[in-house]
Amino acid sequence: MGRRWIGIEMGDHAATHCVPRLRKVIEGEQGGISESVGWQGGGGFEFYRLGEAVFDETGAIHSGITFAPLAAHVWFAETGKPMTGVHEGPFLGSHEGKGLALLYNGILGDKSVSGGNVLTRKTLGIIRASAATFSGPITVYGEACRLSPETLKMENLAFKQTPYDVRAR
Repeated sequence: MGRRWIGIEMGDHAATHCVPRLRKVIEGEQGGISESVGWQGGGGFEFYRLGEAVFDETGAIHSGITFAPLAAHVWFAETGKPMTGVHEGPFLGSHEGKGLALLYNGILGDKSVSGGNVLTRKTLGIIRASAATFSGPITVYGEACRLSPETLKMENLAFKQTPYDVRAR
């Protein structure tokens, strides 16, 4: 029928009713409008489920948000592409020659105030170790930075502070 559209549904009926109906339409089933327009089938669709909300109604990061959904959000905000794979360390990967790392929610196993969420020489070493094959510039998101502007420049790093530099929209 030459149509392109996005359907948004809330509730289990999206999977129990909408998906089976779309499959029938693609297969050429002659119910609904299909018969009157001479539809013979074809096309396709993708089905996605949204993850948990990263931000609250004020735009702040939800207090219970875990590393994975925030990492996926940061990756998408920086690259415009969905993040693939599971990341067990702070280095999220590289895109178009630029690396991206996130220090958040004790990903390094250190939840102390000046620990794993803060960019220090120690956490930089861990980022570099997890990005062993990458040598380009890296943007690091974290709670705070204890490295001087000179060190950031020398190490080819950009620092962005969570939650303030994480774009909600």
